[in-house]
Amino acid sequence: MKNMAKTALVGRPREFDMDKALDGALRVFWLKGFDGASLSDLTKAMGINRPSMYAAFGNKEQLYCKTLDRYSNSRGPRVNEVFAAPTARESVELLLRDTVEKVTDPKNPGGGCFGVQGAMTCFNMSRQVKEHIGDTHAALERLLRERFNRAIEAGELPRGSAVDLARFCAVMIQGLALQAKAGSSRKELHRVVDLYLETWPPRPARSGKSGRVDAAGVDTRT
Repeated sequence: MKNMAKTALVGRPREFDMDKALDGALRVFWLKGFDGASLSDLTKAMGINRPSMYAAFGNKEQLYCKTLDRYSNSRGPRVNEVFAAPTARESVELLLRDTVEKVTDPKNPGGGCFGVQGAMTCFNMSRQVKEHIGDTHAALERLLRERFNRAIEAGELPRGSAVDLARFCAVMIQGLALQAKAGSSRKELHRVVDLYLETWPPRPARSGKSGRVDAAGVDTRT
C-alpha cells in the first residue's frame, strides 16, 4: 500500500503511514529544533517506536533531512506557479507575498519557516546534514537566477544582474521568516515587501529608430 511501512517488531509486523509519521516528526523539529527534539518526543509524535523509526527513516539526522525534504517538496507546485508569472517582478512579488502568508500562518507549529530555522540551528549537526540544509537553500536561489536570466533575455532586467538579485531575494525570504519568528505581524511584513519592490530595477532602455525611450524602456515616439 502506498506510503505505508511494514517493519517486523517482536515477531509481528507493524504498519504505519510514513507521510503522517514524517509530519509528526516535522512538528517536533519545528517546535523544539534539532537539538531539543528527543527521540522519545519524535517517536511519540510519529506514533511509532524506535526500531520502526530507525528501520523506516534511519537515525535522527537522517529523519531530520527527510522532514526538511517533505517541507520543501510541499512548496514545489506553488513555486512552479510563481516562476511562471509573466514578468520577473511579478514572480518575485508573488514569491514574497506567499512567503509572508506562510511564515505568519498561525497553524505553523513553531512560527516562521522550518527551512530557515534549520539553517540557524544546525551547529551540532554533522557536515552531511549541514550540506543538505545548504543545498535546500541553494536550490531556491538557483531557481531565482534562472528566472532572472530569462528576464534578462526578455529585456526586463539589466545584464549581469541575475546573481545579485537572486541573492537579494533569498536574503529577503530568510529575513521575512526570521522577523515572523520574532513576532512581526503579517501587515508589517507586507509593508517590507512593498519597500523592497520599490527598489526593483527599471527595464533597461532600448533605443529605437529615433532613440527616444523613457527610463522604463518604453518607446515614447508619437
